[in-house]
Amino acid sequence: MTLPLPFSLAGRTALITGASSGLGAHFARLYAQAGAKVVLAARRTDRIAALAQDIGPAAHAVAMDVTSEDSITSAFAAGEAALGPIAIVVANAGTSAPGRATHVSEAGLRMVTDTNFTGAYLTAREGARRMMAAGVKETGQGRIILIGSITALLTGEGDSAYAATKAAIAHLGRNLAREWVRQGINVNTIQPGYIQTEIAGDFFETDLGKAKIAAFHRRRMQPIESLDAMMLYFASEASACVTGAVINVDDGQSL
Repeated sequence: MTLPLPFSLAGRTALITGASSGLGAHFARLYAQAGAKVVLAARRTDRIAALAQDIGPAAHAVAMDVTSEDSITSAFAAGEAALGPIAIVVANAGTSAPGRATHVSEAGLRMVTDTNFTGAYLTAREGARRMMAAGVKETGQGRIILIGSITALLTGEGDSAYAATKAAIAHLGRNLAREWVRQGINVNTIQPGYIQTEIAGDFFETDLGKAKIAAFHRRRMQPIESLDAMMLYFASEASACVTGAVINVDDGQSL
């Protein structure tokens, strides 16, 4: 894969949460191909260990539960000890508790908010603290990317907690960008459309899922590779003057 020079991540270290599957695992491979060293953070340590072995010496797996600040702090410390100061953070870890709002349990609701919102907040905060301590104010190379969702823009039935947390992520990104705008850290949010990953399960194989695909304007699922260019852009020097952005990359699904 030949990358334009502005998208090169050579000499930089990225930490990616939720790296055990789906988008997180894909982003880890993408960033490694672009020249970055990648810290793979997730609870399922067997999966990230296998992914790190597959990627090679540029990858290191660390256990992280984004609902625990102590776990996040320990994971960042272990990642930096192995691969050096982290200049790119991708807050990707997420979960869902599908069902009508009248049926979702309190435990399910707390799981979604703790993972999707609080986890992203704590991950971004720990990354920013370490970037500041490493002198990123002088280099201007700090990058934090929050993974939102176009459900932040939509209404529907069956996943209101997930959609609400993703709406919160978009606003969180703008607020953190404003707070750290003079600290050499850019914070941007990408809102993907529906992509077939583990979190979706077999929903899109069902009649209801197939009907949803048929209702998309382009009548197809969005390919995971469609996020690559924007993920590289926001992580690289090319986006030096972009912070606080919320970008939909959804194959027109939200139109």
